[in-house]
Amino acid sequence: MSIIVPAYNEEDRLSLMMDETMEYLQKRNRLDPKFTYEVIVVDDGSKDDTSKIALKYSRQYGSDKVRVLTQVTNRGKGGAVKMGVLRCRGKYILFCDADGATKFSDVNKLEAELKKLIGGEVNDDRAVVCGSRAHLEKDSIAKRSVFRTILMYVFHFCVWFLCVRGVKDTQCGFKLFSRAAARLFFFNLHVHRWAFDVDLLHIAQHYNVPIAEVAVSWTEIPGSKLSPLWASLQMGRDLFLIRLRYLTGSWSMVEDRWKEEKKKDE
Repeated sequence: MSIIVPAYNEEDRLSLMMDETMEYLQKRNRLDPKFTYEVIVVDDGSKDDTSKIALKYSRQYGSDKVRVLTQVTNRGKGGAVKMGVLRCRGKYILFCDADGATKFSDVNKLEAELKKLIGGEVNDDRAVVCGSRAHLEKDSIAKRSVFRTILMYVFHFCVWFLCVRGVKDTQCGFKLFSRAAARLFFFNLHVHRWAFDVDLLHIAQHYNVPIAEVAVSWTEIPGSKLSPLWASLQMGRDLFLIRLRYLTGSWSMVEDRWKEEKKKDE
């Protein structure tokens, strides 16, 4: 399993997430030596000591277990995840947020669901399972301001109307892919910032790749650098572009794009 961790200015929150993650992975490896893993932290052009914190874990566990990729400039969360995915080695590929908001051991539930999809009626090794916070929505609404609640509902409607239907929580930063699915999605990914999850799921639905949602434990972690208004405007623009550019053909999806890219490299 490859775990991709996009991180931007996360020096204060990364350690907590990495401690929990490595504890789970080490324990599982001891119980089942056939289970192998790698964690790839992608520093998305941070201005703090995010890479320095991540490199401590690489030295502690070894570069075969923890790798750190540092980008000179900020490309956006989607760009950081893509960079990690295209350099990973795992049969299963998980990306998770650096803040540790999702309980990492919930990956067991995602993995079990992914294996069901791959072993189901669809004779394909492509599938994706999304961690979901939809079951927590009522409680979160009670704690949110009216303004943020309105933004949430408007965003959900735009996602449903323009791009992706049937997925209640497209934005949870805890998604597990089979390797074949990740290769298809990320070689075709066009959106590199906050709405990249929607682009991924839009590609998945275009190719009829099975998608499942699994409820996960989630806790809001202080220190978010996301401005609700600015992020909503940016995501709204990206949703419109996803719909428009795929519809007009200015963005294309190619099932064997990875083969084309490989030929270019050769």
